[in-house]
Amino acid sequence: METRHDDRIAQLLQALKRSDKLHLKEAATLLGVSEMTIRRDLNSDSAPVVLLGGYIVLEPRSASHYLLSDQKTRLVEEKRKAARLAASLVQPHQTLFFDCGTTTPWIIEAIDSTVPFTAVCYSLNTFLALQEKPACRVILCGGEFHASNAIFKPLNIQDTLSNVCPDIAFYSAAGVNVKQGATCFNLEELPVKQWALNAAQQHVLVVDHSKFGKVRPARMGELSRFDAIVSDCRPDDELVSYAKAQQVKLMY
Repeated sequence: METRHDDRIAQLLQALKRSDKLHLKEAATLLGVSEMTIRRDLNSDSAPVVLLGGYIVLEPRSASHYLLSDQKTRLVEEKRKAARLAASLVQPHQTLFFDCGTTTPWIIEAIDSTVPFTAVCYSLNTFLALQEKPACRVILCGGEFHASNAIFKPLNIQDTLSNVCPDIAFYSAAGVNVKQGATCFNLEELPVKQWALNAAQQHVLVVDHSKFGKVRPARMGELSRFDAIVSDCRPDDELVSYAKAQQVKLMY
């Protein structure tokens, strides 16, 4: 069984030499197995390829404390529940900003495929998820690529982002704390997050419950800067009281 697993991984690696990504359905056809079999193969800790937004891509290795590939299989149902609530805020013909992280692609998946919208993003996994939406116009911000969290850090924020005013910005965070606000692991994410906090009309923080009470190294800003915090379950009493005092809507 292990030999067959290794052979399938080897074939996927060979296919990725010809293209930077391979859709899961195409991979299943290529290997003559079910999509579930491939998902099981990719859940192996040693797999050099990963599934991002319905596409198989090379594993982005890095020494960072946060690896996108490490987080993609954690609390999946909780992330999907929060994402569905967040997606319910989307209206046709809006311009939307999508942050990086592993929760954000679930928001995109939950948006009806017939809904037309414009999306601004700066991460690879978010971009790949947006490719699944035929009515979506995508703006990908280029720049220096950081493999650990699969983002493109713009060399000059003014090049593209200064020309866009999103209706809604959907943010991810690794920590949500009443005193320290919303935080993440990587400092390189902050320039685009800060741009969105200044440019968008509505700000929506989307996190699973494991992020409550946590504080990470890179500070996005006070929780009062967000119009809504969306999660899979009710936060603790301290955060509920804070949100009420600051008029931050809680959705769970």
